[in-house]
Amino acid sequence: MHIDPFEIRVPEDAIDDLRRRLRATRWANATPSPAWQQGADNAWLRELVAYWADEYDWRAAERALNLLPQFMAEVGGEGGAGGAVGQRVHFVHRRGAGPKPYPLVITHGWPGSFFEFHALLDRLCDPAAFGADPADAFDVVAPSLPGFAFSPAPAAPGSSAFQVADLWAALMRGLGYERFGAQGGDLGAGVSIALAARHSQAVDGIHLNFLPTSYEPAIDTAQAPLTSEEQDYLREKADWAALEGGYAHMHATRPQTAAASLNDSPAGLAAWIGEKFRAWSDCDGVIERRFSKDALLTDLSLYWFTGSIGTSMQMYWENRLQPFRFAAGQRVAPPVAFARFPKEINHPPRSWLERVFDVPQWTDMPRGGHFAAMEEPDLLAADIRRFFKRFRQ
Repeated sequence: MHIDPFEIRVPEDAIDDLRRRLRATRWANATPSPAWQQGADNAWLRELVAYWADEYDWRAAERALNLLPQFMAEVGGEGGAGGAVGQRVHFVHRRGAGPKPYPLVITHGWPGSFFEFHALLDRLCDPAAFGADPADAFDVVAPSLPGFAFSPAPAAPGSSAFQVADLWAALMRGLGYERFGAQGGDLGAGVSIALAARHSQAVDGIHLNFLPTSYEPAIDTAQAPLTSEEQDYLREKADWAALEGGYAHMHATRPQTAAASLNDSPAGLAAWIGEKFRAWSDCDGVIERRFSKDALLTDLSLYWFTGSIGTSMQMYWENRLQPFRFAAGQRVAPPVAFARFPKEINHPPRSWLERVFDVPQWTDMPRGGHFAAMEEPDLLAADIRRFFKRFRQ
């Protein structure tokens, strides 16, 4: 596997073009509805766009991002990554500060990026700096999903969570890690589950802070009928999909139609992504309680400068074709830890996971939402350390 160091360098003319487009935004007419009821609030969006155009400093964000040890690898060229031969993968590889760091691959989702792990990396790689035991340090590998940020989109169809898991297994093996753990939320939770299901010989265990909505164990109503908690969960999941899941249905069915406009309009991109940071986080309806403008715009800028909003949707299409459906009696060998945050978009009961997985650790968090690594890095890091301690022998 060939690996090269990587540094972010956005051309100056790309920054100038972004500012020009922001200042030339053709604003949609407001509708007679309460703020946020029908999507992104116009007043909030105008304020964010003005800040992006005139105050946000991409070069400062770029310098901070480049403090992370980043690399580009050609993964799967040996023909061993599930058919995804020759896929280039951008990743952060930060070594732990401890006597024997444990290897962990963490995977982001949409509308996130590797940037969302910046605070979590500090806590996982150097726990002593945060009052934790240095023996609990990790070597963390944080790849960008194919089609996200600096990882090019796959050249051929078929890159679902299962194929990405094959890539990650090959990447970790190429980095010298024969056994490792995995962690993820959103799309990254799907990749972590696929790693456990397909690569149990290498994956010790997985830690999740989200359960993919396509996860579905086979139900034997005679042997193990649905519990009342499970029935409530399935109803709540269906209600959420009907009222809040329009974005996902668009991504999974007509991604290129949405991409044509979002890749051309930074204001449209800010509305599409920013609304999710508000709706899915533990912010009480005020985004800035959880995410500064600079943090939100760094994530947005990564999508904008790489032109990756359309390709980031592709995985929704692929996952729709290859959902997580488990057969009767099918079990996944590596154990699972689950951190359930109160403002997450779904709240599965423990029994729903235990139909397929061994779940030795379950944590109901006191606060936090979908973007746990950004919202509550201390809580998430402590839960990850606690779970993987068992594999450090």
